[in-house]
Amino acid sequence: QVFILDALAGYVPSSSGDAESITERITARLSHANPAVVLAAVKVILKCMEYVDAPEALRVLAKKMNPPLVTLLSSEPEVQYVSLRNIRLIVQKRPGILAGDVKMFFCKYNDPVYVKLEKVDIMVMLVTEKNFEQVLLELKEYASGVDVDFVRKAVRSIGRVAVKLERACQRAIEVLLELLETKVNYVVQEAAIVVKDIFRKYPMRYEAVLTALCDSLEELDEPEAKASMIWILGEYAERIDQVDELLDHFLDNFHDEPAVVQMQLLTGIVKLFLKKPQATQDMVSKVLKYATEETNNHDLRDRGYIYWRLLSSNPEATKNVVLGDKPSIRDDSQTIERGTLDKLVAELAMMSSVYHKTSDEFVTRVSAAASPAVGSSAPQDEEYDDEERDERRKEMKEELDRGGDNRGGGSGSGGGGALDLLDLGGSDEPTGGGLPGPAPVPKVSVFNSSQAGQTGKSGFGVMAAVNREGGQIKLNFTFSNSSPVPLNGFAVQINKNPFGLAPGQQMAVPDIAPGSTAEASLPLLPGQLLSGTQPTNPLFLQIAVKNSLDIFYLNVPFDLPAMLVEGSAMTRDQFTQLWQRVGDAKQSSTTVSVDRGMDAEAAKRYLAFDNVHYVAQRQVDDALLLYMSATTCNNLTIAAEVTVPRSGGQIKVCTRTETAALTPLFEAAVVKRLSPSR
Repeated sequence: QVFILDALAGYVPSSSGDAESITERITARLSHANPAVVLAAVKVILKCMEYVDAPEALRVLAKKMNPPLVTLLSSEPEVQYVSLRNIRLIVQKRPGILAGDVKMFFCKYNDPVYVKLEKVDIMVMLVTEKNFEQVLLELKEYASGVDVDFVRKAVRSIGRVAVKLERACQRAIEVLLELLETKVNYVVQEAAIVVKDIFRKYPMRYEAVLTALCDSLEELDEPEAKASMIWILGEYAERIDQVDELLDHFLDNFHDEPAVVQMQLLTGIVKLFLKKPQATQDMVSKVLKYATEETNNHDLRDRGYIYWRLLSSNPEATKNVVLGDKPSIRDDSQTIERGTLDKLVAELAMMSSVYHKTSDEFVTRVSAAASPAVGSSAPQDEEYDDEERDERRKEMKEELDRGGDNRGGGSGSGGGGALDLLDLGGSDEPTGGGLPGPAPVPKVSVFNSSQAGQTGKSGFGVMAAVNREGGQIKLNFTFSNSSPVPLNGFAVQINKNPFGLAPGQQMAVPDIAPGSTAEASLPLLPGQLLSGTQPTNPLFLQIAVKNSLDIFYLNVPFDLPAMLVEGSAMTRDQFTQLWQRVGDAKQSSTTVSVDRGMDAEAAKRYLAFDNVHYVAQRQVDDALLLYMSATTCNNLTIAAEVTVPRSGGQIKVCTRTETAALTPLFEAAVVKRLSPSR
């Protein structure tokens, strides 16, 4: 029945009458005992409702779907959870179906927490001006419980109700005040976050809660709660007694706070200064000094410089920027974008409706022959008709069943003939020796002394290279001074980048006399300044170098091996899973012309210089297949099959990775390392 209903869900009715005819035949399935059949029937009816024109017919269909959906909540917890995930989609698509049944989603004492969390979200989605009193009382009860996650969810939901319905806001504030009086740590933390959202939605109202929040200041120890409280103090500085002392309390631990608290503290103190300039001059100077001179966080430093420049040049403009009207907020935390929602509703009763992700986001389609066909140079399945494809799979199955190890010398695998996974064999470590180590990447000119800086001054030259030294990424510089004055006061700032590289410490550069040069090295830490973008080809870092002459902007190129980490070889299982997950369709191949004397052991050794690690090998005809892996400093993985023929001359490299942008970078690195010109 489910299969038939799924097929019907894909049918497009030709008219309103056609859609009504289908729903008449389907509604009987809504009373079926099997939840899967019920949800499949609901899916068909929701699809047909899109094509029904008569409002009365739509009202009748909505009324018919209500009882079966409510009945699903009487099932065992696991079925309840799946049903609730589907109901959330239905409620967003057609709120009227369950609009009058919010009580059915009140939590029972013996519900598992994962069911309770879903019910609370649906309660908030169904709250209206008629039932908000009931919902807020219920949420208040939940906030008095013992399950910390559920209590936090309940308090947040009180705030969501207030933001959603203006009429409910006063009652929500009263509930929050009662919860603040409990002095329970995690309740107070969540209440501070919620009140901040309410103040953003309804500014300059409900200020009675400010006193209770200030009295609970000592309870705040979580970053988001602290940041919210600091925002409130800055926003309502003129209405809070001794607000400067309260903010100074946070400022004492500025360097120990997370970035989100530091950013909010900087803005909060600037707001306080604009409202009470005479009393807070020292405080704003201190926080600007912390933000611009004593931090490695570039976002914080940039904001500090912006505030400093605004305050020193045009305080009135600063008021317009910092104290200006802010856009109103709305609660869309549980709202799914319209196009995605339509796709998910079309996939009700499937895994998509539980994950709330479309199927193409989590389903990887792998060819049935992918497992034994690791790196096979044979054409892909599309080049075969059905008969040839079956024959190909049969041959591969026979090869696996034989289980022989045909790695030269005729010796067996030693394990009774069973072939290891993907027929990967050989020793676990490369055995070649005697090859010279790689030379460091030479510096290249990235800024010519004839080029001008930000303010038009020239005479400063830069050569730079990114190297991997002793397991650490380093940015090495040679600075030259062709200006008539000594250069000092050096500082380096790096823009956000795909690998998140950021300075690991302050760069030490000696004063550079006219006509002289100086060397400097800056350790880089990955994962700090992530841009959220794919790696570019070629790779480069955008850098600003500041000194006493000017500020100079430059791009430093680098190769992928500088980003590959040591000791990160995949296990055979990990390699196999990645290889199959990516599949033939996304595989890329290239060839490298090598010296005739290049054998498999030499190839392994050369690739190891670039942290391309050996996983396994196998013999195929007159070639040895090496399976290699690499991992970047931000945990992106690459798998490669390197085919080394006995006759030498040409090595084939097949690459698979889930980050397509890495493929050409990896291939270029392998070609550079193995080619005779290395």
